[in-house]
Amino acid sequence: NAVMAAQMTDAHRRFLQVLMSNGITEGSEARKLHQHCCETDKVYYAQDKLDDFISTINSHLQPLFMQIRKGLSEDDGTAHYAVVNLAETEVTKMASDYTEIELELFRKTMDLIIVSENGFASSTDILNLADQLKTKKMKKKEAEQVLKGFVEDKWLSEKNGEYTLHTRCIIEMEQYILSNYQDVARKCNICHSLAIQSQVCESCGIGMHLPCVRKYFRGQTERRCPKCNEFWSCDTP
Repeated sequence: NAVMAAQMTDAHRRFLQVLMSNGITEGSEARKLHQHCCETDKVYYAQDKLDDFISTINSHLQPLFMQIRKGLSEDDGTAHYAVVNLAETEVTKMASDYTEIELELFRKTMDLIIVSENGFASSTDILNLADQLKTKKMKKKEAEQVLKGFVEDKWLSEKNGEYTLHTRCIIEMEQYILSNYQDVARKCNICHSLAIQSQVCESCGIGMHLPCVRKYFRGQTERRCPKCNEFWSCDTP
């Protein structure tokens, strides 16, 4: 296997270190970083070979149960990259950064987001959970600060008082969510990755990310479900 045989250069190491310190890196930034690392290390740089460059790093990370994963933003479909620890598949990977009570609030927030119809939970609903935590009750002011921290650390995204899972969270916790929320978690019928914010077919129940919906129906005169061929009744923004 050519990828397995490829040497991990200083350029690869530098790229990996930046990705790990970022938590998550947007696709255009990753491409710039790829070029910068190759030019700094004076190794061959090919503009369209980012995926190959990452595959080489991943082949060396495999024995460490780590992997650079690519995911798409549910808002606009842009690519993002994050380093995932495959050995820790649960929320426990956050345990070194947060207290037990903070993690409990995160789990409960995740519950609300995943079981919701639109992939969002209101700050009111989340803050109402703060005094029902098993670990110990949390004051609403304290809970607001904790939520702010989750947003700053890119585990949650917030828009007009509504919270959803950040792209970083979806990339890192996809397997955890799919196995722990089997009844409600679904994959996008187009890109086959986890769909938190999605439109759902009223006839057969498949889901699609909004960017995937837009891309799929672009240029089509009739909007029909890719699975059951029934009319797609959701409005496409």
